[in-house]
Amino acid sequence: MSAAASPSATHVDIGICTFRRPELERTLRSLANLTVPAEVAVRIIVADNDATPSARPLVDDLRPHLPFKVHYVHCPAANISVARNACLDNSDGDFLAFIDDDEQASTEWLLLLLMMADATEADAVLGPVRAQYEADAPDWMRRGEFHSTAPVWVNGEIRTGYTCNVLLRRASPAIAGRRFNLALGETGGEDTEYFTHMHRAGAKISFAANAFVEETVTPGRARLSWLAKRRYRMGQTHGRLLAGNTPFAKRPAQMVLATAKAGFCGLAGLGLSPLAIQRNRYGLRAVLHLGVISGLMGVREIRQYGQRGATSP
Repeated sequence: MSAAASPSATHVDIGICTFRRPELERTLRSLANLTVPAEVAVRIIVADNDATPSARPLVDDLRPHLPFKVHYVHCPAANISVARNACLDNSDGDFLAFIDDDEQASTEWLLLLLMMADATEADAVLGPVRAQYEADAPDWMRRGEFHSTAPVWVNGEIRTGYTCNVLLRRASPAIAGRRFNLALGETGGEDTEYFTHMHRAGAKISFAANAFVEETVTPGRARLSWLAKRRYRMGQTHGRLLAGNTPFAKRPAQMVLATAKAGFCGLAGLGLSPLAIQRNRYGLRAVLHLGVISGLMGVREIRQYGQRGATSP
């Protein structure tokens, strides 16, 4: 936030969790171009999750080129939940927004999130993530936008969310004091759990369809195997949350339903073999439901992050 910010201004912190990502520079430079109303004061929090403060030189070099104050936090652990919690712990704004360290914000990103929060009085506002593919990405992946992110509605409401594009109202009773689960900081799913519990505590989650950020899909992610591993872990998280919110006696019925869904999606994928987008979409849905079965059985989520030599999620 600028030194000239009015005491009555709406204060917004933007949290960025980072782990050995040079793309952080593009993220920070995109934030420099944000459209910010005069009555809004912005500060950026960079939470560096590396064992050494590797992002500090980049952040210090960019400070003179950013219109907002930047607060750098070194929070070593190679555990994404530690970094997310560092953003929560160091935020003193009315709102805290999250954006990933490999994304670029659109010019009106923050403005549209704030407008939706004001219009709906929501506790959290999600925005979409638009995938940007490199030239050698599979055509089916590009046309199907398999890496883009948007919320899922269930009976007309959003029941969970994600941290790659979100605005949180810090004073909300469902948010104040809530933290990300450290046990999930190396597997992923910590954001799904966070928003699921937040919703169960009474939080309202809205969606600002035009408040988009863009994410370049690297070659390592532009693979069906990467998508399958991610979907399986997502299913594990969903299954574990289902198991924790229903009586044990209903567990078999949930497993039967998940098995039926996995079978249906698998057969549908086989039946649509000539159509790459539909085949892979159904196949990935089958993998997700297999993950749900695993989660219902209490199998721990597969480890994705924080491994030796790994990069950030």
